Amino acid sequence: MSGAPGLIIAAPASGSGKTVLTLGLLRHWQRSGIAVAPFKTGPDYIDAAFHSAAAGRACINLDIWAMREDILASCAGALTSDAAFVLGEGVMGLFDGAVEGGGATADLAAHLGIPVILVVDVRGQGASVAALVEGFARHRADVDVAAVILNHVASARHEAMLRAALAPTGVPVLGAVPRDQSLALPARHLGLVQAGETEELHTFLDVAADLVAKHVDSDALRALGRPLPEPPNVTPPVPLPPLGQHIAVARDQAFAFSYEAVLAGWRQAGAALSFFSPLADEAPDA
Repeated sequence: MSGAPGLIIAAPASGSGKTVLTLGLLRHWQRSGIAVAPFKTGPDYIDAAFHSAAAGRACINLDIWAMREDILASCAGALTSDAAFVLGEGVMGLFDGAVEGGGATADLAAHLGIPVILVVDVRGQGASVAALVEGFARHRADVDVAAVILNHVASARHEAMLRAALAPTGVPVLGAVPRDQSLALPARHLGLVQAGETEELHTFLDVAADLVAKHVDSDALRALGRPLPEPPNVTPPVPLPPLGQHIAVARDQAFAFSYEAVLAGWRQAGAALSFFSPLADEAPDA
């Protein structure tokens, strides 16, 4: 038996706009009544918090480089337990990982057996986009680049040129998103900007969803999804053993980094969790 279908949003490089488009898709489907479960490739806490806000449910990190295989399988399986669809966001470029190899978005996509949607920043490009997309599509036989979304399209003429160039590659274009400076997220690396620090976050998410609804064929994207593997029929492993029977966890704008899979594992192991805010001078109730 297989889990809910899913796919991964990836890009040739960081800064291509995959986070904004992922957030737009998550919010668009959430507003449409579709139970979509988000995940983030790698250990990034920050994008995961944005995903949680957009989808209305906790985002799970899937790190094929750092997680044991049984924990990865358990976390991936948890995504499908009550979701109609699973949407993940990659990290850096599609094939970028550890220096010694492994840990790339492509590795996770191949491991899960789900397709990749490539977001391409087309600023300053014309027919050359075909060579880029075809190269990414052919680079690894075990990675399925199933479609492309063109981002930062300058005009209708620019879009027509790009679509004509990409037609011979056989990779379908399922979106052409125009330039929109109002949807630029500030730098989020190293925790400089977090979801809770972005003013009018939900307005931003709704604008991103409106953009996706207008310029991306989200129904065709969902149709490309493939089922994630179901977790083994064994007691799910606990990523980190609980520290005690009652664990007080600091949680506020200063203490915002936590892995949902770890908290869920503690609860599963029988620990009771309570949360407190050091910023509000709260003492832990433990």
